[in-house]
Formats: sequence, C-alpha cells, structure tokens
Amino acid sequence: MENETSQHLKVIVFQLQDEEYAVPVEQVGSIERVQNITRVPRTEAFVKGVINLRGVVTPIIDLRSRFDLPAAEYTNATRIIIVSIGETNVGLIVDSANDVIDIPESSIEPPPEIVGDLEVEYLQGVAKLEKRLLILLNLHNVLTKEEVDELQAIEG
Repeated sequence: MENETSQHLKVIVFQLQDEEYAVPVEQVGSIERVQNITRVPRTEAFVKGVINLRGVVTPIIDLRSRFDLPAAEYTNATRIIIVSIGETNVGLIVDSANDVIDIPESSIEPPPEIVGDLEVEYLQGVAKLEKRLLILLNLHNVLTKEEVDELQAIEG
C-alpha cells in the first residue's frame, strides 16, 4: 500500500520515436494539433518557425530535430505541446501526447549517463512505472539561455 504522504509529480506523457517522455504538467499551457507554421529565416534548424496561437506568436521547436532523431511525417497524432521555459512560451512538436499521469517521486531515478542518443543535460530523471520507462525532460536545459532569448526576440 502506498504511503499517503508520498509525493507525486503530475506529468504530460508524450512520444518521440519509440520512447516515452514526460514534462511536468505545471509547465504545460496546452496541447494543440499541428497547424500552419511560418518559417523564420536565420534560426536554428530545430526551430520550425512560429504559429499564431490565440493571438500570441509562439515559436515552435521540433524535438526530434533538437534531439538528433530522424525526421518523421506529421500524422493525425502529431501534437504541439505549449510549454513555458522561464518567461517564454514555446511549442514542442511531438509524435503524440498520450496522457496525464501522477508519478510517485520515489520512482524517479537520476538520469543514467546516456539514454539512447539523448544528451544527459536534457534529462531530469527516469521514472520506472510497471512496464513503462518515462524519460523526464528538464525543459530549462532543452534550450540554452541564448536560444530562449532568440525565441523571445521572435515572439517579439
């Protein structure tokens, strides 16, 4: 029986390639279907462009590109997860956004040295849940301070 006082982390679970990732729900503003993305010249390759989200210009990052994963066609399952990194809202393109779950903090382990091809600084930890392994992203490290500043300039 689980201790009532055990701490839980509420996360949004999403997929990239064959892995399941998670971000804390408090950093997520919304989950959107892919819409028309306007390309912005002279930005990093992983910056797909911007969208107009309810009157707010929001930069869009392709997480597959950011994590050096092979590109994939967008499907009906493809989603843009709007997250806040510091003061900036950024959309993350993911293969699908599956569910919202509570992870017992006791099941979260520090990240191993390397998870697949993913840079360890992008990770907050790894959660083992029954048959699932969730990779918890550290959004503040997925983009550097300089990259966030560039995206803020795009938001403008």
